[in-house]
Amino acid sequence: MTTTSRAKNTTASSEQLNALVGDVLAEAKRQGASSAEASVSVNQGLSVTVRLGEVETVEHNRDKGLALTLFFGKQSGSASTSDLSPAAVRDCVRAAATIARYTAADEFSGLADPDQLAREIPDLDLYYPWNPSVEQAIELSLACEDAARAVDARITNSEGATVYSYESTDVYGNSHGFIGATATTRHGISCAVIGQDDSGMQRDYWYTAARDRADLEAAAAVGKKAAERSVRRLGGRKLSTRQIPVVYEAPVASSLLSHFVGAIRGASLYRRSSFLLDHLGKPVFAPQVRIHEQPFLKKALGSTPFDNDGVAPANRDIVRDGILQGYVLDVYSARKLGLRSTGNAGGVHNLTIQPGDQDLAGLLRQMGTGLLVTELIGFGVNGVTGDYSRGAAGFWVENGVIQYPVEEITIAGNLKDMFRGLVAVGNDVDPSGNIRTGSILIESMTLAGS
Repeated sequence: MTTTSRAKNTTASSEQLNALVGDVLAEAKRQGASSAEASVSVNQGLSVTVRLGEVETVEHNRDKGLALTLFFGKQSGSASTSDLSPAAVRDCVRAAATIARYTAADEFSGLADPDQLAREIPDLDLYYPWNPSVEQAIELSLACEDAARAVDARITNSEGATVYSYESTDVYGNSHGFIGATATTRHGISCAVIGQDDSGMQRDYWYTAARDRADLEAAAAVGKKAAERSVRRLGGRKLSTRQIPVVYEAPVASSLLSHFVGAIRGASLYRRSSFLLDHLGKPVFAPQVRIHEQPFLKKALGSTPFDNDGVAPANRDIVRDGILQGYVLDVYSARKLGLRSTGNAGGVHNLTIQPGDQDLAGLLRQMGTGLLVTELIGFGVNGVTGDYSRGAAGFWVENGVIQYPVEEITIAGNLKDMFRGLVAVGNDVDPSGNIRTGSILIESMTLAGS
């Protein structure tokens, strides 16, 4: 079975890469493998950074690579190469075969079952090549940084503005007869600047990313927002220790869902190292919460027609009415747990927490008095117990209105309690990754300060 996404002109001919994967699988069979899988990718891109009005870096990349795994019964070996010449490919297959013969048998190893492989590849509109010239990228980067530096006299320094454009063609195949190809693009603009006054210096940033250049925010708008965010943090104060409600701004709220995904990922479950172990069918969030995967959204950054095992993903609820409906599994972890793959080899696909009707300002009004978190620092999260403690910065809010910036604080709690205490999700959804969420209001957390 050969499946290919409909694409325009790509970085490499998908037919050529399909043929290469087919040759690899045939070579694996000749070398005695009982089954095999291979993936090949070819990508190219440009990234330009300017700082303080001068070009700082110009980076071109053009990469290619082959990765394969051979199975001899339940023994397996993997190898990879960036040389796609016939001789190098044969050597790579031979290396994987040698490794496999020395590994211990694993009863859970092997390819996905044929009935789980993707059979139809929808056109997800993932390929929008831009290919700006270096001069165009420099012009946009300068426009972005110039806009930031013009916002306020207190913008005294810059970490730079970057414009990038990447495209890739990827093919995966296995000895069940599956070969699937996808062509994707990703473009973006980012800017980070430093504000300074008598109280000290503060840094903040903003960015935009999309499959299609036409969906990016304007370069000047990105720079302006980065500067505004930096300036508004000047004059940060410390707070005393207290119990408060907390709003996570959308760009940092996605980290809460990433901790949730880590807790229901197959590897965490079969290793019994998750604070949500044995929670399937039980309440894990507040009753109004729905979290679902949308792998087939057109043009979305987390969309895909098949996962890294060739398995077809599905639109599905992972949490419904606050109750855990399913896990995040690839083929191997699913077998370890006695379950079936959920099509998540390589990660989640547009994991979305259902937004409410309010924007960020509405959530702040609903919160009344508490903390708006705009930056998280450090990684104090225990995936086994759910204990959560991270450095933070943001703004103190009273009567739903921002009063002043705060810094040098820590927010703490337990993820189980935080999830069950999730009050509302804003409609200011950030679409710039595999996790899509608006700002999130948590009922109560401990703020540790001075």
